[in-house]
Amino acid sequence: MKSIAIFRALQLGDFLCAIPAIRSLRQAYPNARIAWIGLPGTQHLQHRFANYIDEFIPFPGYPGLPEQPIEPKKILAFLQDMQRRKFDLVIQMQGNGTYVNALVSLFDANKLAGFFKDSLFRPNNEHFVPYPEHLHEIERHLYLMHHLGIPDAGKQLEFPLLKDDRHICEKFHLTPGNFVCIHPGSRGESRRWNPKYFAQIANRCLEAGYDVAITGTKEEETIANELSAHMNRPPLFLVGQTDLDEIALLLKQARGLLSNCTGVAHIAYALQVPAVVVSMDGEPHRWGP
Repeated sequence: MKSIAIFRALQLGDFLCAIPAIRSLRQAYPNARIAWIGLPGTQHLQHRFANYIDEFIPFPGYPGLPEQPIEPKKILAFLQDMQRRKFDLVIQMQGNGTYVNALVSLFDANKLAGFFKDSLFRPNNEHFVPYPEHLHEIERHLYLMHHLGIPDAGKQLEFPLLKDDRHICEKFHLTPGNFVCIHPGSRGESRRWNPKYFAQIANRCLEAGYDVAITGTKEEETIANELSAHMNRPPLFLVGQTDLDEIALLLKQARGLLSNCTGVAHIAYALQVPAVVVSMDGEPHRWGP
């Protein structure tokens, strides 16, 4: 195996849950060139995990996948590039394969592996396994590695930090260990807990003597403002003011995290930070720490 491609064009939390399997793959094939096919805009994760992943390939979308709009000409160019590269192995780690198994079969790789659902299409019977709905997202991909004969390299998550954390609390005027991070945003509205409920917990934290820092992206400002409006006193409002490393550094210094089921919860899990995660999608068995 000289060239391997991992197809997982999903968001931050999904990517982090695949790291134990990717780590196992790297240990099994230390000299292979491993490429990750991911969503445009997530290339920074390849740099963060450069010890496991050598290259990032942006995915242009595909009919039936909701993460991004499709651009037919870019899809054709992407497929031509995949066929030209002729990977030794492509691993479909996107999901149950309903939409993407036919897609990866067009890559013309020497070998294909991944998941399939029920009696739906799979490129081969040898390297594809039934999608294990009952398993945690981390264990699900390790299960696929086991099927491919790749030894388990542990279930722990990772989130390498690219910045120094010595001055992070000083920068935001916080006392290490004496504040709680609350992250109320989530990419899907159905996954968002009511901001009023977040505010009730935030007020309890204030009563207990902790400061409260509200984190999130610029796009999550509205929901964070609603949370702040229901608090007994103003929190430290950091929405849109931190990058991914700074959020992680803050979590390391915090007493804990309160969030919806989103990427920041997996960062906390990777950094072994105490967290309360509200799961609104009905799948805590799949995504919980």
